[in-house]
Amino acid sequence: MADEQRHAPQLRDYHLLPSVRGDLLFRLGRYREAQTEFERAASMTRNIRERALLQQRAEESFQRAAPAR
Repeated sequence: MADEQRHAPQLRDYHLLPSVRGDLLFRLGRYREAQTEFERAASMTRNIRERALLQQRAEESFQRAAPAR
């Protein structure tokens, strides 16, 4: 459902949509895609606290996607 809605013109600038997609992708273990969505959502919001949280989620996704050493 989130994938279908991301192309809707009225939701194009709505930062919560990529945030929801990022969360769903993260839960599916698709960390690189989740990172991209969280970064996109962070770039779209004007709220500093939301931006910080989304950037934190992007970083967490990046860490999970990194190969273990």
